[in-house]
Amino acid sequence: MSATTAAAAVAPPIEHWSVIPFQAKALTLTGVLLGLFLAALDQTIVATALPAIIADLQGIDLLAWVSAGYLISSTTTVPIYGTLSDLFGRRSIVLFGMVVFLAGSALAGIAASMLQLIAFRVIQGIGAAALTSSAFAVVADLFAPAERPRYMGLFGAVFALSSVIGPYVGGLLTDTLSWRWVFYVNLPIGLVAIAFVLTKMPRLTSGRRAPIDWTGTLALIAAVVPLLLGLTLDKNRYPWTSPIVLGLFAVSALATVAFLWAEQRAVSPVIPLDMLTNRTFAVTSAASVLMGGALFGAVFFLSIFMVNVVGVSATAAGTALMPLTLGLVAGATLSSQIVQRLGRYRGIILLGAVVAICGFALLALMDETVTRAGVTWRVVVLGLGLGPTMPLLTLAVQNAVPFARVGAATAGRQFFMQIGGTIGIAVFGVILATTLTAHLRRELTPVLSTLPPAARQQVNLARLRSGFGPGSDTARAQAPPEVRQAVRRAFAVSVTRIYGLAGGLMVAAFLVLLALPQIPLRHRTLPEDPVLAPRD
Repeated sequence: MSATTAAAAVAPPIEHWSVIPFQAKALTLTGVLLGLFLAALDQTIVATALPAIIADLQGIDLLAWVSAGYLISSTTTVPIYGTLSDLFGRRSIVLFGMVVFLAGSALAGIAASMLQLIAFRVIQGIGAAALTSSAFAVVADLFAPAERPRYMGLFGAVFALSSVIGPYVGGLLTDTLSWRWVFYVNLPIGLVAIAFVLTKMPRLTSGRRAPIDWTGTLALIAAVVPLLLGLTLDKNRYPWTSPIVLGLFAVSALATVAFLWAEQRAVSPVIPLDMLTNRTFAVTSAASVLMGGALFGAVFFLSIFMVNVVGVSATAAGTALMPLTLGLVAGATLSSQIVQRLGRYRGIILLGAVVAICGFALLALMDETVTRAGVTWRVVVLGLGLGPTMPLLTLAVQNAVPFARVGAATAGRQFFMQIGGTIGIAVFGVILATTLTAHLRRELTPVLSTLPPAARQQVNLARLRSGFGPGSDTARAQAPPEVRQAVRRAFAVSVTRIYGLAGGLMVAAFLVLLALPQIPLRHRTLPEDPVLAPRD
């Protein structure tokens, strides 16, 4: 690195908060929050429309990639946007993200196949990453450090609001219009956000210059994408030992080695590997991978269970996610207040993990006779358990590293959480498709033997794998009651198996968290803190 680059990299940040009027700050923050709301809403609103999407596009084998494609593109591009916003200003990156996200939304709404939908979701993820990464940096630009906690609460409110209304709106649009409108609805909100940013938001450059870790970023993508492809390919056509799957895993392993090599030499690495010497960061990162897989699996497959087993509409399936979210918010709020009074977080995190394990166990014990109320109280238990773990793990990480590394440590924990969720959804999607096919054959074989020949010929196993959600064609909607009951049982067994596996991931996360040290909460920044002190 040249002397000029090195000097620029360590240049002090520009204190925008001291020169920007409060009204301009408020309008800028409004535009940024609207953009963040779009990105957060998209993660919850699409889950409710999944039964209609797979019924319409006939793509249950690619189901996991509707979300995984979005997560892969957003997760792997988040680190790059941070440096780009320093170079070109926050406003340019936020506007770029909004335009790309809205373009992806418009294209997803007209998708004619699952492959097209997945490709357009990847575009959405690239745009969403710019919105989420820039949003937290904008708060640091607009407000002095002492003021930031007050406004950071707004970001939590945005995620909570999107989690509550997203599933309901997604179900309502799917039932009354079409699943395509869960993507079209982004357009008017996005245009309002763009207007705010264009007219009210200053450029907001940080004054710092840091080289972009292109090698590390490309190596990370090369490591993650082949891994997920190998996990999600149809194992009936491509078994685990097939040359294609083994080749993808080999490419992923080699790319991982290249990524680790690049990060050790990068000036501004995507993931600072030296932070892994910090015991708290290492433990929370490992636990976050496991918990991400468990949490994303719980949310992603709940609407499929509600529509195809409980038999509710897409709107009702969306409202089933609300108790989970309310449980998460309640658990997070209550646990934060307890930790603030006690000054200790480790015991609360472990207790939350135990409650979450119980929640997954309760969901795994469901069958085709469960009612909507029966699902509701179970997901409330799960939410109350998961609620304390999310914010308190972030608190533990931030408390364990010096102030200069808080941003990197927080982003690192979120990255590992999303990676775990992406891999979890991919693996669970394969398990669902494989298990569902086997159980449909098992359940339908005795049923078909009792049906008249004409009715038997109308039963299409490939189509029944897509369920009876909104968008089902007339033949499936008019299937004999015995066939519909067999499909319910097959879906019940397949989805509850996923909840059992998610519970296993949560048990593994609990065992990892037993190694989490209890560090007294800091009330001030210690300038003499070494950057990599393990603080155990």
